[in-house]
Amino acid sequence: MLGAKILLVDDEVVFTENMAKLLSSRGYRVTTANSGDDAIGMLGDEEFDVVVLDLKMPGMDGLSVLKKIKEMGVITEILILTGQGSIDSALEAIKLGAYDYLTKPCEIDELVSKVEGAWDKKDEELKKDMQEKIQRVVESPSAVFDVFPRKKK
Repeated sequence: MLGAKILLVDDEVVFTENMAKLLSSRGYRVTTANSGDDAIGMLGDEEFDVVVLDLKMPGMDGLSVLKKIKEMGVITEILILTGQGSIDSALEAIKLGAYDYLTKPCEIDELVSKVEGAWDKKDEELKKDMQEKIQRVVESPSAVFDVFPRKKK
């Protein structure tokens, strides 16, 4: 079975490369982005189970990326990476819908544990979303095209 599909977002290229290698060696499918703008573009093009997101980045910071992801309605879980002095920002991110946070530098086993928890939560969100759609169709069969729109060819 394939591991979670992770988008790792951090402006520190060496950090993203090293973490991507460590996570990939544990069976995860990892894509990296080195800016908030790149991350948003990637999330518009493909689905990710978990986004590991650094708060402190030049340009579009982590909180701005988190808000944008929520606006886009993407079903993914967001794990925040923060420095020791930014715990307040990490807690703010959780209030905005992030799954959890880790302080950098973090141990790979701790990151894997948080990724697994976030992935489980995402699966629960998807199941809940599907159940709600099915319930709407059961209550109003004509809603089937609203709930499950036909793909345009």
